[in-house]
Amino acid sequence: MKKISLGDFVIGDNNKFVLIAGPCVLENEKTAMETALYLKRLTAKLKIPFIFKASYDKANRTSIKSYRGPGAKKGLPILKKIKEELNIPVLSDVHRFEEIDAAAKILDVIQVPAFLCRQTDFITEIAKKARAINIKKGQFLAPWDVANIIEKAKAAGNENIMITERGASFGYNNLVFDVRSLPILRALGYPVIFDATHSVQLPGGQGTSSGGQRDMVKYLARAAVAAGVDGIFFEVHRDPEKALCDGANSLYLDSLEELLITLKKINSLVKAPNR
Repeated sequence: MKKISLGDFVIGDNNKFVLIAGPCVLENEKTAMETALYLKRLTAKLKIPFIFKASYDKANRTSIKSYRGPGAKKGLPILKKIKEELNIPVLSDVHRFEEIDAAAKILDVIQVPAFLCRQTDFITEIAKKARAINIKKGQFLAPWDVANIIEKAKAAGNENIMITERGASFGYNNLVFDVRSLPILRALGYPVIFDATHSVQLPGGQGTSSGGQRDMVKYLARAAVAAGVDGIFFEVHRDPEKALCDGANSLYLDSLEELLITLKKINSLVKAPNR
């Protein structure tokens, strides 16, 4: 398994899992900073490696009228401030070639959105510039197809690669998570993250926006950690009902501690020595 050093921790060490968490989209600097600080304190308390995640531009919203975020010029400085003032690594997704250079100067991890995971030129350009790259497996791909994506990133000279499972399309407006994908993906030799909140999303399920089944997140997360995943990805919000993006599948921020404690117990069991 490839090990990726990020800050003072390692992803893929077959011991701890990393938490990637934050709001779906940057709504304003104040709430982003407050959320990041809460998550930093919580993960320090629980001794869980942590990467803060938030999108500065959600270019794949269902409706053209939906809130997309502040954009790169305003959003990247917010992420930089969070990174420097709180001393935590940051991750965001990039949707446009024009933003890769600016994003690479700030982000510790650049994320390739699921819908762009087969775009060869986009992946190789990000891989050339990024310190680490998190590629979301498209809802339309089988897990073994990811081997080709990894080869594209490696061809650009970057092996600091993570793959995120986020469910597979299952009919219309629905996703399903096949836990078998996790060991298949891990067998490719790179750390695997499970996106528990997007895996319960109902894409376009509300007509002009996506729905979700927040109450199912904890069950999928438990299954993923039991399967030996290297990281867990949650979108969180203080009040998901008022979130400007993906509120239906985001976790309440104050519900996270109990779930993380449970996941740590499962992780310690399945990754115990001699098991």
